[in-house]
Amino acid sequence: MRDPREASAIAVERRRARAAVKRTLEAGERSAFSVAVHAWREKDSAEAGLRVTEFLGSIPGIGEVKIPRILNDLGISPRKRLGALGTRQIGTLKAWLEARTSNDNHGDQRSRLVVVAGPTAVGKGTVVARIRERHPDVRFSVSATTRPPRPGETDGEHYFFVTDKEFDRLVETDQMLEWAVVHGHNRYGTPRGPILEALDSGHSIILEIDIQGARNVKRAMPEALLVFLVPPSWDELVRRLQTRGTENSEEQARRLETAKSEFDAQSEFDVTIVNDDVDAAAEAVVHLMTDN
Repeated sequence: MRDPREASAIAVERRRARAAVKRTLEAGERSAFSVAVHAWREKDSAEAGLRVTEFLGSIPGIGEVKIPRILNDLGISPRKRLGALGTRQIGTLKAWLEARTSNDNHGDQRSRLVVVAGPTAVGKGTVVARIRERHPDVRFSVSATTRPPRPGETDGEHYFFVTDKEFDRLVETDQMLEWAVVHGHNRYGTPRGPILEALDSGHSIILEIDIQGARNVKRAMPEALLVFLVPPSWDELVRRLQTRGTENSEEQARRLETAKSEFDAQSEFDVTIVNDDVDAAAEAVVHLMTDN
């Protein structure tokens, strides 16, 4: 049995942690959306321990009079804690927070998710690397994958390299915006939380992904801007694939077959950029982040 003094000390520490979260909300240091997303991801966190009434009351502009009406509209009990909401309740509260964020946005600039995709070996990674080099302030979504890292790739920067078991957990806990099996073998997925937190804080963000994943992102977030990178020619695509030295001949043949069908997806995208000059392609993508 736990010592009563120890239990009391833990309770006091948890109240202090919750109070600290409320202060950051009240001061505008954190957005309501980012606090809620953290609570739903981390069930043992101080954010998850907030009562919904405390959470709403800490949002600037929402007073005690408004809280009961909001909870009634959302169908949420005032006794509920943020981390203990059911799937339906999370959905209604998330939609309410998204609508509130949208209404609070002002001016001509707005945050945007720019999805960069294209056929295999078109140079998506090279274009994104150039953007990182020339625009260190630009934010990027880091995908998770079950494939092993290639030479020069860093975990957490190029991808989150995870095991199949870890990937299963991310899917089962609804932490993926989308995921798919690519080239019939490895799984790739986009963590949901970092993208929503960036957009909610007013920052645009770039997601480099395969075409199948881009389709799934568009279904989940119709407001996302889809960019299709194409090579100058088919022969150039073949040359790039054969000279990059990351696949054996069997894998190259499989990827080229995939690329033939991937070209047909171009009409599904909002913008097409020809990657015949890496610098120009990189600047074109960055321009789309602020071209409202």
